[in-house]
Amino acid sequence: MTAVTEETTTEGEKPGGLQAAERTAFETIRHGLRLSPEFRNGLLGTVCLAVLATLGKVIVPIAVQQVIDRGLGDVPDVPFIRNATALCAVAVLLTALCGYLMNVRLYKSTESGLATLRGKGFRHVHDLSVLTQNTERRGALVSRVTSDVDQISTFMQWGGLLVIVALGQLLVATVLMAVYSWQLTLLVWACFLPLVIALPRFQRLVARAYIRVRERTGDVLAGVSESVVGSAVIRAYGSEDRTAARIGTAVDEQRKAQTRAQKIIGFTFPITELVAAIAVAGVVVAGVELGVSGSITPGRLIAFLFLITLFISPLQTATEVLNEAQNAIAGWRRILGVLDTPADVADPADGATLPRGPISVEFENVGFAYPGGAPVLHDVAVEIGPRSRVAIVGETGSGKTTFAKLLTRLMDPTSGRILVDGVDLRKVRFSSLRERIVMVPQDGFLFDSSLAENIRFGRPSATLDDVRLAVTELGLADWVDGLPAGLDTAVGQRGESLSAGERQLVALARAYLADPDLLLLDEATSAVDPATEVRLARALDGVTRGRTAVSIAHRLSTAQAADEVVVFEHGRIVQRGPHAVLVQEPGVYADLYDSWTSATHSS
Repeated sequence: MTAVTEETTTEGEKPGGLQAAERTAFETIRHGLRLSPEFRNGLLGTVCLAVLATLGKVIVPIAVQQVIDRGLGDVPDVPFIRNATALCAVAVLLTALCGYLMNVRLYKSTESGLATLRGKGFRHVHDLSVLTQNTERRGALVSRVTSDVDQISTFMQWGGLLVIVALGQLLVATVLMAVYSWQLTLLVWACFLPLVIALPRFQRLVARAYIRVRERTGDVLAGVSESVVGSAVIRAYGSEDRTAARIGTAVDEQRKAQTRAQKIIGFTFPITELVAAIAVAGVVVAGVELGVSGSITPGRLIAFLFLITLFISPLQTATEVLNEAQNAIAGWRRILGVLDTPADVADPADGATLPRGPISVEFENVGFAYPGGAPVLHDVAVEIGPRSRVAIVGETGSGKTTFAKLLTRLMDPTSGRILVDGVDLRKVRFSSLRERIVMVPQDGFLFDSSLAENIRFGRPSATLDDVRLAVTELGLADWVDGLPAGLDTAVGQRGESLSAGERQLVALARAYLADPDLLLLDEATSAVDPATEVRLARALDGVTRGRTAVSIAHRLSTAQAADEVVVFEHGRIVQRGPHAVLVQEPGVYADLYDSWTSATHSS
């Protein structure tokens, strides 16, 4: 049995996110690279090109030193100067070519790795149960596989490049400086060593600041996404100002978090500049004294000053790289937080594949409770025979929809088990389960495509003729023909160009085309007007004939047509039987029926 447990989280973190947040930067990067091995593809060649590009940068200081010490004597050696200059120009061109090739290779491997990371993140979101998905706002989940991955992209393609070049440049500059003057090299390192030692502690401060930035960015995206999707409700209730204020608050919090992070980063710029100025001044003073004593030639001293620029440049850009690195690592932690969240409703690797045919279902003392909440289902025990039509009724909050989610394994029970044709539902492959059991939810979500494509979503291999046949058998051909472009009619985002009832008709046609063995209708006709409901009732009679059908009924007219009615109250089954029998017995169902008939007659 798979039980859903509640995880302890810090503010802004969701299940799985805490573990990712506690990783060090190195552990985060290592784990990310393990999940996206494409980052390492051709890395050796890229590093070799980076080394060549870095070595090319020291050609100019060496040429300057040679020209001053050998070419500019009492009699200038013009051929030597000319050859040195030409050699230097060729080296610079080769360096530029190596840099270009390094960039291309780095971009290719980075984009491949990020595509894998984004794909894994997107796929894992769909592997999570509905319960786990509901612990985080949709916009925040979207930000984890979009903007957070984009931050990684920015660093890997820009900051990562600078890191490779800067480390090589720092090493080469140090070695060459030591060749020219080990004394001056020690002086330079003595100036910068305290800054290098302080860098890890500073890095931890920046890491915490940028985790906060990514969290607040997710809040902004979630707020904007929610306001766009719910724009009709916002306008209907005249709450534009309140919505704008709420989003404005999220934006302001994101701005404050970004400003705090930038203040920490900005502190290092003047410190680095100050240390660099001290180092250059010290080299000039000490170099002149060494030159007077004959320990260093003028050419070597000037070349050394060139090399200091190469040495200081990586350290000066380190703060900017650190900025992007921490932003990227914060994004990496958030996407890894999604990937680290266990799929509590997992597809069994060696699961069973059930043969097609009439399907039976049995709930054996099933209980369910949401994390941290009281049980919403208690010892539910019910059998649904093959080809039977069962209506699940009850007041709002009685457990009907939870029953439907468990039957379709969008969630797993916390106690008991559910059997499909005698096999535990948790041991059935998702591919087999989704083929045999199809659920039509209340909202009938449609994609931004044509009517035909939305119906075909139930069976992608279906032809246009199959779609037309399904529509005709459902008795919807006249409705489709009345649309502007028939089956080619664009439904708009979330099906906004259709009415709520029309969206439900499309959802029913989609489920019918999928040809399941068990059809679960979660109040699928609740948004349909009475005239359409009559037509659908006749069509649904044909749709459900020969297959098991379970209807979560809001309108008790659905229950009247069922073979059996199962009545829920407070998470328990309190009545079972045919409509004709239950309506005559004192109890919950009779009360519901009386309320429904009274409301129908009054309308």
